[in-house]
Amino acid sequence: MTNLYDLLEKIKQKPGMYIGSPNINNLLMFLCGYQYACEAMELPESEQEMEFAQFQPWLQTKFGVNTSASWAKIILLYSSDETDAFKNFFDLLTEFRNLPKESETGFLELSFG
Repeated sequence: MTNLYDLLEKIKQKPGMYIGSPNINNLLMFLCGYQYACEAMELPESEQEMEFAQFQPWLQTKFGVNTSASWAKIILLYSSDETDAFKNFFDLLTEFRNLPKESETGFLELSFG
């Protein structure tokens, strides 16, 4: 099975193949369907999926918002339109993924390579 971040990269490169027009709400609905399918098939949650679950709390902290709105709505609020929000999602996801990660001990894992 394709991992989540590889799938998102494919969507970024060819959104028409996966979600139709490149807009943030189409991406959100696709990912909701992906999550539902994984749960329905009783697949264990991957490390990437667990990491991505922290994207929304990180986004709320980054933008200083406290809301129950989805990450898609938060990004859309700070974008000019849905297509711009689609592009901004991937920029923000890259920033999120480049953050230092905490290890199971609760300490930051540093890489010097």
